[in-house]
Amino acid sequence: MIFATIDVGSNAIRLLLTDVHTVDDEVIFERMAMLRLPVRLGDDAFSRRKISDDKVKMLVRTMCGFREIIDGFQAADTMACATSALREAQNGQEIVRQIRKKAGINLRIIDGKKEAKLIYASHIEKNFDPRFSYLYIDVGGGSTEVTFVSGGKRKSKSFNVGCIRLKEGFVLKETWKEMDKWLKKTVRGDNVIGIGSGGNIRSLYLLAGKVNNEPLKAVDLEEVDALLHLYTVEERVTELGLKPDRADVIVPACLIYRHILDVCGIQTIHAPIIGLSDGMVHELYSKHKKKFMK
Repeated sequence: MIFATIDVGSNAIRLLLTDVHTVDDEVIFERMAMLRLPVRLGDDAFSRRKISDDKVKMLVRTMCGFREIIDGFQAADTMACATSALREAQNGQEIVRQIRKKAGINLRIIDGKKEAKLIYASHIEKNFDPRFSYLYIDVGGGSTEVTFVSGGKRKSKSFNVGCIRLKEGFVLKETWKEMDKWLKKTVRGDNVIGIGSGGNIRSLYLLAGKVNNEPLKAVDLEEVDALLHLYTVEERVTELGLKPDRADVIVPACLIYRHILDVCGIQTIHAPIIGLSDGMVHELYSKHKKKFMK
């Protein structure tokens, strides 16, 4: 089965098409195509609490285009979720109605708890050493989702600490304190490893020169942070090869990752190619699997 998932984030909109099939009784999730459009909704949402008319039109056109692609792939099911930017935009629900009417896509604005749950749904920690505990960290444009997994139990939390929000000066000191308090209370033990998800950590991973799924060390992030500060935003595009909409937010994203690792005393973080869209695929597969079992 082919599943289509759409992540309407604060920094970009992503369409992921995934083929889910079995090989020797093992379920394989194979990415077929990924489209990413840098429609930065967070710029409007966090400063004005409303998405501008121009960006609404861009978003609706994008979703109509996604609808055509999804139909072309004959996807068995589709799931679309919007996160921090539309959560805060006063016209979020009106945008949802427009997309449903014009693109035929049922976009859901999910809360931080649901977002963290979906990010965790890939259960990537099962590929690593079971003797360790793991902290999932997803740094987005508007929020950061963290999930601590230890001994078969998990605790999740979402905080309004995102790279666009931080870049624009909209992260409150009280929010930092709230996040630090939760992390210190929740993340226990010496054998804790980080699992980063999303485009920010993958960009940091590649800038650190890592390959073959080797983990990042905290010191690697420190070195990448120092490297990034040697370049202007424009030079990060021309010299380091970053996307224009990533080049300006990668520094605050790195700061957030470094801060969380430091607060938790974590020295190592993995950066697998996973994100919210992948978690949605797992949820869709679980739903269809239950139907077949009835």
